[in-house]
Amino acid sequence: MSERESLRRARRVVVKIGSRTLATDPTIYGRIARGAAAAQKEKRSIMLVTSGAIALGTVRLGMRTRPREMAKLQAAAAAGQTALMRAYEEAFGDLGIPVGQVLLTHADLSDRVRANNARAALGALLEAGAVPILNENDSVSVEEIKFGDNDQLAALVAPLIDADLVILLSDVAGLLDTEGRRIPVVHDTAAEALPHIRAEAKSGPGTGGMASKVEAARRATLAGAHAVVADARVDGILESILRGDDVGTLFVASEERLSAKRYWIAFTLRPRGAIILDAGAAEAVRTKGRSVLPVGVLGVRGDFRAGDAVRIMSPGGEEIGRGLVRSSAADAARLAGQVPQDGVKTGVLVHRDELAVWQK
Repeated sequence: MSERESLRRARRVVVKIGSRTLATDPTIYGRIARGAAAAQKEKRSIMLVTSGAIALGTVRLGMRTRPREMAKLQAAAAAGQTALMRAYEEAFGDLGIPVGQVLLTHADLSDRVRANNARAALGALLEAGAVPILNENDSVSVEEIKFGDNDQLAALVAPLIDADLVILLSDVAGLLDTEGRRIPVVHDTAAEALPHIRAEAKSGPGTGGMASKVEAARRATLAGAHAVVADARVDGILESILRGDDVGTLFVASEERLSAKRYWIAFTLRPRGAIILDAGAAEAVRTKGRSVLPVGVLGVRGDFRAGDAVRIMSPGGEEIGRGLVRSSAADAARLAGQVPQDGVKTGVLVHRDELAVWQK
């Protein structure tokens, strides 16, 4: 079976729609609803991650451009969220499909209990035949608790519903090469996608760009899902992707998927510091699956506490992974480089079971 044909078997699908598309194409709501309805008839479950609240609210409040002040952004989000949900409710309601609004902040997913509650709620909505519609809770979010953009939110919530496909819809045909041609399939993001990412000016209503979509696709593949970046303006685009047609750019799911816990450590938690390893320890962690021990530590950065996420760095400054540290920054610095004496072992700083290591 080819990679495209495997998309026909996708049962749980996350679909993300960008602000620019929503702001410029009022027919998109109906087309997405029809695509979701067709998917449900094939016994698939659809979860929608939507942008657009701030863009709609900016218009409703009479603002000339997207505001920059946090309070005004929050006001625009609050005003726009009701209009956004009304548009989705009308489009899906015409097809007899209930929708459920779910607003999240980064803090909701970084806390294990709250993340599990979100998982249960989303699962219940899908079991009831509803389409959950997720957005960042921009009316209360500040920089410290923001996801960054909804591309990343789509990747973060994919493991919550055990999604096997993440579709990122925007106003581009997919990832383009340096000649402007669409790249149909990417197996290795670092080798096949990143070289084609150009510096992009962030203008208009959206906050993301192709670099954000490629990173979100990479994260989705590490969760065991395929990802597709495609053009939302194409009529029937969801149906086409789920048929396995050659549209957009397909990012193939990684064969070595991260466990749910390691994925949470790697991408949901925000690192509070870093532990720098010597060459031998870095190699042992990266290739042999070893824990981080004090003897291999050259130094620490940041002000972290036990239980915080930290970056694991090589002596040359390359990030080789992320993990949950078992000591404070002060204690880790004090223990750095210590060699066990008289058979007494110094404690593990980051256990291998709580460590996500990047592939070379």
